Amino acid sequence: MEFALQTRGSYEYVLAAARWAEERALACFALPDHYVAGRSPTGKGYDTRSPDVYTYLGGLAVETTTVELSALVSPVTYRHPAALLKLGLGVDEMSSGRFTLGVGTGWMKSEHEIFGFPLPDWGERFDRLEEALGYLQAALGNGSDGYVGEYYQLEPVDHQPKGLNLRLMIGGAGPRKTPQLAGRFADEFNIYSQPPEGLALRIERAHQAAVDAGRNPEDILLSSVSPPVIGPDQATYRARLESFAAARSMDVKKLEAGFRKISVPMGTYEEARNTFGPVADLGITRYYLQIIGNFDLDYAAEVLEVLG
Repeated sequence: MEFALQTRGSYEYVLAAARWAEERALACFALPDHYVAGRSPTGKGYDTRSPDVYTYLGGLAVETTTVELSALVSPVTYRHPAALLKLGLGVDEMSSGRFTLGVGTGWMKSEHEIFGFPLPDWGERFDRLEEALGYLQAALGNGSDGYVGEYYQLEPVDHQPKGLNLRLMIGGAGPRKTPQLAGRFADEFNIYSQPPEGLALRIERAHQAAVDAGRNPEDILLSSVSPPVIGPDQATYRARLESFAAARSMDVKKLEAGFRKISVPMGTYEEARNTFGPVADLGITRYYLQIIGNFDLDYAAEVLEVLG
């Protein structure tokens, strides 16, 4: 199992975090693509201190040298596939081929309402995601294929550049459509934390979709992501859990129950290791630690020591 880090904050902070990840030879450093950072620290309204991550990723591309970089993940609801293509190619070039372009359906209702982006129903969002992936595949292909869909169209010209090593990640928690799309299109399939049986089902469906598409399932990197909440003892764990919930204006009991249900590493060190162990046994080879908000890099180091 290799570890990666996902976080957010000011550019000064994310640059320090990316360098920290690079110094520790983590596999990847990822930024979430959201226009809203979640609930306001005051508990009223939402925190809009969330810059466009591609500006930051371009900076990180030239200020790091070895760690992979990723957007985990960009929603097709406000990222047209042409914009994703050009943004991804730019960061790919600036990083000398270290960038993975993560794509998903979009889900955060508040950011769409605040900024005026339409948020279609799930069916349309998955249709758009499928078309966006076909569009990107055509643009990055070896020939000059175009793409014609209901929502997106691409002229059949030889689109340049093709990228140095631009990889596509599909991320999400859906049990059917997301694994199917990952099997057809993805270089990396990122599954939000699930119970072992849920992870196994999604992996099986992605692998079958890859076979059906004439791809080798083993070529798809399988990864997962979650925000671990752990402590050396129950008292420290409870204090951290309460702080985590308060920062998100969430009920502690509901948060804990929900996270435990989907196998987020929780509790004392021993509890967290027992929860995390089955994940590696299922074929997940990369795990993104979400260290966001009131947790810092010292805490990230602690989590790495416990889980790694």
